[in-house]
Amino acid sequence: MKNIKYISILDYRTISGTKVNIRLSYQTFGMSLFEAPIVLVNHALTGNSNVCGSSGWWRELIGSNKTINTNKFAVLAFNIPGNGYDGFEIENYKDFVARDIAKLFLIGLEKLKIQEVFAIIGGSLGGGIAWEMAVLKPNLSMHLIPVATDWKSTDWLIANCYIQEAILKHSSKPLKDARMHAMTLYRTPESLKQKFQRSKDTDELFNIESWLSYHGKTLSKRFQLSAYKMMNQILRTIDITRDRGSFIEVAKTIKSNIHIITINSDLFFKTEDNWNTYINLKLHKENVTIHEIKSIHGHDAFLIEYSQLSKLIAPIFNSIAEKNENNKYNFVRNW
Repeated sequence: MKNIKYISILDYRTISGTKVNIRLSYQTFGMSLFEAPIVLVNHALTGNSNVCGSSGWWRELIGSNKTINTNKFAVLAFNIPGNGYDGFEIENYKDFVARDIAKLFLIGLEKLKIQEVFAIIGGSLGGGIAWEMAVLKPNLSMHLIPVATDWKSTDWLIANCYIQEAILKHSSKPLKDARMHAMTLYRTPESLKQKFQRSKDTDELFNIESWLSYHGKTLSKRFQLSAYKMMNQILRTIDITRDRGSFIEVAKTIKSNIHIITINSDLFFKTEDNWNTYINLKLHKENVTIHEIKSIHGHDAFLIEYSQLSKLIAPIFNSIAEKNENNKYNFVRNW
């Protein structure tokens, strides 16, 4: 597998108290680490560390002369342990929560001798993990960019993860069926109406049905059942306030400039929740902003509306820090 590297983390004790050995894998792109500002990219549920290049899942955003310019930045991406991309599986997925993944990523950074990064950006599940990392290490990042996500798993999200787990446990075609259900949450009725207009593939089959079946089959070919169970578990357990205190008490400790990117039609991570986060946090923390992607495509807009997303985050990545006499980057925590 191209450019994939590994970090051994021995005897990691999960928040639930289980001791495990983890093989944390990662990839780097663009400039060499420590030769340029580092951007950490956290992947979504079915994503992985391959974030750019011809097969990269965020290649429209990250690459040579793209918004996150690999000619100017060192890009680092970890695989969530158990996502299957590196062949490492986790069967006891219930032992893990989102904060465990954040802690493992921080251990990975420590082993790579990375003390500070220019930005952490993550979409969906990856953005939730980014929130968790920012609380665990408030001085880690100059910029925190959670995209189409939230700092907590809402009741609505937990409910859908519960249904997903039931499908994964009981269906005769678990990956296909779970993915078909998920696709209806990632899009909106308006998006599907625009795309299909009640058209038919055959006399008996609507094109929307063919499309759902295609996505279900495609995921089944490249994803593992254990990986889906693990990612679903991590998704349902995002919560930076767990055993800590109120959201404001916890979030105001984050030193990063926080740039919330929400989607007006997102049915998965509701834009109302993101706006409430912004309004409440802005009363206590000056360097927080919110921007909204306008789209009919729902949650998946963060993988579709690249023109809008690029425009919203471009000012962040156009202001690269300069090196000082100690060969470190001067990070100014305002925007």
